[in-house]
Amino acid sequence: MTELAPAGETSVSQVVHAAAPAAAQRSITPMEMLSRAIEGGAGIEVLEKLMDLQERWEARQARRAFDEAVAAAKSEIKPIVRNREGHNQKKYADFAAIAAAIDPILSKHGLAYRFRTTQTDKIAVTCVVSGFGHYEENTLVGQPDASGGKSPIHALGSALTYLQRYSLNQAFGLAATYDDDGVAAGGDYVISEDQITTIYKLALEVQADLPKFCKVMKVEDLASIPASKYQHAIDLLKTKRKTA
Repeated sequence: MTELAPAGETSVSQVVHAAAPAAAQRSITPMEMLSRAIEGGAGIEVLEKLMDLQERWEARQARRAFDEAVAAAKSEIKPIVRNREGHNQKKYADFAAIAAAIDPILSKHGLAYRFRTTQTDKIAVTCVVSGFGHYEENTLVGQPDASGGKSPIHALGSALTYLQRYSLNQAFGLAATYDDDGVAAGGDYVISEDQITTIYKLALEVQADLPKFCKVMKVEDLASIPASKYQHAIDLLKTKRKTA
């Protein structure tokens, strides 16, 4: 159905049809359509529709550029060395180690991240990753970490650091390694946060006994599973589902 417009005014359909010869040679942008509409004396309603179309087109272009940049950055990020030891004698990569490993790569690809925090009875930390006019958010919620006799302010600071570290890890699916020399020599590294989540959800689905499962995998916990054994862990759980 042809869009009707008041006499002397240009409709959106007329703008599109007028641009058809040019579109046959290449894709015409909404901004070019808007310019043609203004030249053709289009009414305010038509101009508003074309401006809305331009905004949506720009948003799609920004999302595409963002996704490509994230994929390129992730392909360059190496496993991050676990440089600190927690109260349970388990090693982890602290925020400084993560930032040192990924910040130069993200900056190279036009990406940045920041954190937004809200607090009620719990603490919520949102990692905002942005670039090219597009952004995505990842939020984690937790309680103040009062372990080890921490003061209230230290308990809050510990929880914030933990939530920042893990929300950033999840935003990019970062992996960690125990030994920098091992990685340099082609050694194995542990599974990513996304892979840990996948295994955990599958284990719950098949009602697996996690301590026994970790014993079979010869690891202390899911986060310690080597990347080379990820598929083996998945296969074991899927086998349990079939037998169940």
